[in-house]
Amino acid sequence: MATTTTIEWTEETWNPVTGCCKVSAGCANCYAEKMAHRLKAMGAVGYDNGFELTLLPERLQQPFRKKKPTRFFVNSMSDLFHEDVPDKFLDDVFAVMRQTPQHTYQILTKRAYRLPQYFGSQKLPSNIWLGVTVEDRQSGIPRIDHLRNVDAAIRFLSVEPLLEDLGKFDLTDIHWVIVGGESGPNARPMNQDWVLSIKEQCEKSGSAFFFKQWGTWGIDRVKRNKKANGRLLLGQTWNAYPKQELAVNG
Repeated sequence: MATTTTIEWTEETWNPVTGCCKVSAGCANCYAEKMAHRLKAMGAVGYDNGFELTLLPERLQQPFRKKKPTRFFVNSMSDLFHEDVPDKFLDDVFAVMRQTPQHTYQILTKRAYRLPQYFGSQKLPSNIWLGVTVEDRQSGIPRIDHLRNVDAAIRFLSVEPLLEDLGKFDLTDIHWVIVGGESGPNARPMNQDWVLSIKEQCEKSGSAFFFKQWGTWGIDRVKRNKKANGRLLLGQTWNAYPKQELAVNG
């Protein structure tokens, strides 16, 4: 089945694809790669190939078994738009989403160039949220324009791990921005000023702002367990969702 998760901005994960490969600086300390190798060692179903890209058509039926409306993060252990995922398989995955409108599907990719190629001029159903990772200026910022070229009800950015000051960037037609620092033994620190700059730009553009975590490095730039560093920014949590989500579940 799809599995519950501790990821703060979703409820469950659904992985019809597992495995991936590194394409940018944000991938350097990939949590999914480490997890996939552990799952392979444990003999977990779907991870026989470790972190090699693997299509799992047998998992396509999983969302049908969940009657309660659920927010699914699609492919937390891969990238749905990986170059080796064929359009036909994408068709099958999106057919499931269209047939289960009670669920919300959150899709995040670093292969943003495939988005307008695959979707063309079609309009996505409102239960499909489309997002891209923006970890730095060189790799991340160009992905936003690709995302903007898709007619999605909710377009979002995962600015995690935030690796540098993004400066000023265009948030036009971006509905939600998630920001977080990196976790793990080799995590790179995040500066509070970088986060506040994004928060201010979200407020000006009307994009909902969600602060996920500090990660391994705290606001004081001391390295410790990410739970100890917590999620507070300016003394409070920031858990905003897009307005559509508030209207449906508020």
